[in-house]
Amino acid sequence: MTSGMGATDTDDLWRLTMEHSPVGMALVSPEGEILVANAALCDMLGYEPEALTTTTFRDLTHPDDRASDMRLLAQAMSGAISSYRIVKRYIRADGSTLNGDLSVALLRASDGTPIHFISQIVDLTERHAFVERLDAAEAAVESERRKAEAVYGSVAVGLLLLDAEGAYVAYNSHHQVFLDLAFPEGHRGSAGQRGFVYDADQTRELECEEMPSVRACAGEEFDDLLIWVGEDPVARRAVSVSARSIRDRAGELTGAALAYHDVTELMRAIRVKDEFVTSVSHELRTPLTSALAYLELLDETAEVSDEVRQQVRAARRNILRLSHLVADLLFATRADSGSPLIDPYRVDLVTVVSEALDAARLHAAGTPLRIDADLPPSLVLIADGLRLRQVVDNLVANAIAYNPCGGRVHVSLAESGREIVLTVADDGEGVEQSDVGDMFTRFFRGANALRRRVPGTGLGLHIVRTIVEAHGGEVSVDSTLGEGTTVRVVLPR
Repeated sequence: MTSGMGATDTDDLWRLTMEHSPVGMALVSPEGEILVANAALCDMLGYEPEALTTTTFRDLTHPDDRASDMRLLAQAMSGAISSYRIVKRYIRADGSTLNGDLSVALLRASDGTPIHFISQIVDLTERHAFVERLDAAEAAVESERRKAEAVYGSVAVGLLLLDAEGAYVAYNSHHQVFLDLAFPEGHRGSAGQRGFVYDADQTRELECEEMPSVRACAGEEFDDLLIWVGEDPVARRAVSVSARSIRDRAGELTGAALAYHDVTELMRAIRVKDEFVTSVSHELRTPLTSALAYLELLDETAEVSDEVRQQVRAARRNILRLSHLVADLLFATRADSGSPLIDPYRVDLVTVVSEALDAARLHAAGTPLRIDADLPPSLVLIADGLRLRQVVDNLVANAIAYNPCGGRVHVSLAESGREIVLTVADDGEGVEQSDVGDMFTRFFRGANALRRRVPGTGLGLHIVRTIVEAHGGEVSVDSTLGEGTTVRVVLPR
């Protein structure tokens, strides 16, 4: 046994290493001809071994990288360097490009004559593609970040972004204004801190769990939540808050986004408007009541001619309509003020409905419209008769307004267990289905009302629902375009 390896053993070991290396390897002549190439290099470049050994490294090098490669090759041949490493591109057999990390060492004879180059190539294509994708992703993220900053800074709304734990991730300068008002001593940057934040009526400070940020962190979504911020009532701002949850692909809550809209001027305008409406309505109520009383006396006087009586009834109809409008405006203002809406007492609902229908028939006099009723002899309950009269007046007035061709309005009262059901139905033009869900919304005017220019404020049905719900009842509507509308009021006995 010998202690060393002979030249043949070394050559065999080198050949085995080269053949089985996962790295592309080749022996290249000083002239650049490929003498030997391993299987990894053939697979990498897409050539058969015989075809690869008939070409040169210059032919395989991308044209844009040849100059730098040849410069290093010349330095190695001159003896300035013995090896070099360079990242360059190669042209595969199919014409595609391969990004490779090339390491070259020049092997010389004992007298210094160049024998051949030993070249190793590591395929960087996937890594290069990954780097490109990563660069593109980073550029996209940076672009989105800049866009978000531009949006945050340009909108006239306070914007706040929270993470899953309620920490403030980002907010804009408009939200900072609200923070300074609500937390003059500073904010710690997380949801739940109490400050000068008040409810919609400005009667009390919000508790921790009532704060919009805390509710949003719990996954709650809401729109137009009204709060007031600021210690000084004079400088206090009204803010409408909306929140949306942010969830990952699995549906897990990862944060929330909130928008804070300053509606102070709108709230002040509404208050001024309500005060004006209340003042005018009160001023109108007394003369209207007096004028209506005198017209009723004239209508019942036998000395009045038929022509005058007709004119008196026309005046009564208009004053009644104006009186109902004033009553609606006063009630809407009272509902907003937080005052008690009803004063229940023992009342016969049949009498209330009968009186409302008598007034409605006066309003419909001279038209082909027919108003009839299906009422029991008596139906007593504990309720606010004045408000229920307002309900019937508004429902019947609506049925008349949308029945212009002389149809039928039918009113019925019935008992159902511990409940009383009032139904007002007409066979008029009906309501478009897209409007049905909004019919009880304050100031809502449906498409048919706008199209036909039907006079009104859009308060009538809103007032109906408010009064019915104040009695613990509920109201619903069923309407078919071209066939008519039925409104059903259910009241507890």
